[in-house]
Amino acid sequence: MKIAIYQLDIIWESAKENRDKISNTMPKLFGKCDLLILPEMFTTGFNTNPQSISETMDGESVAFLKEMSKQYNIAIIGSIIIDDNGKIFNRMMFVTPDGDLQHYDKRHLFRMSGEDKTFSAGQDKRIFRYKGFNILPQVCYDLRFPVWSRNKNLEYDIAIYVASWPRPRIKVWDILLKARSLENLCYTIGVNRVGTDPAIDYNGHSCIIDYLGNIVAETQENKEEYIIHEIDKESLDKFRSKFPAQLDADDFTIG
Repeated sequence: MKIAIYQLDIIWESAKENRDKISNTMPKLFGKCDLLILPEMFTTGFNTNPQSISETMDGESVAFLKEMSKQYNIAIIGSIIIDDNGKIFNRMMFVTPDGDLQHYDKRHLFRMSGEDKTFSAGQDKRIFRYKGFNILPQVCYDLRFPVWSRNKNLEYDIAIYVASWPRPRIKVWDILLKARSLENLCYTIGVNRVGTDPAIDYNGHSCIIDYLGNIVAETQENKEEYIIHEIDKESLDKFRSKFPAQLDADDFTIG
């Protein structure tokens, strides 16, 4: 599967301008990739005062994702701020060219910025299936909690983390993405933003990491850009057969 990761310089609280950026990029991806991954809160920037900028599942940004996916025959993943019957979620969307729409709500809310005060936490672990791959969706702060992403019985092949991970803590991002690949015998993809918001700045470090912990594709630091890389299911399956560490994993339940 050919994957495009888009390290976006998000314009603060301007959904239309951010959608326009993506719309202008989509023709360049047509016929070149199967899946496009966008950062966390790609329409607004990371915002913990969401009341005036939240959207609904019937809103313009969800409709935009569906339109872009269908028009360019590319599945798209990225998170936006959603008001769902009065509850606000940091919701990771997954839309496919046939119009199918699935979502995952961020489980671990970043209390250090007050996200837990204005957003509701997701309760369900989700697996998206596309082009022969099982995909685990995760959002930013979820990366720090390995139990939530533990790959029990190899239920997924790719872990995708979309983020607004700031420059001062970027070394943590780099380390934990590799750790998730190694401990879960999977590809791990991290898509972070660049640029600034009113509180902090971001330097990217978006990348694709293979099941051996190797960075096989990465963006340039501090640069808005997309890159495309093809990942291979057959080589992953062969490695898992030769090194079946999952058979010795500890059993557990999540409370």
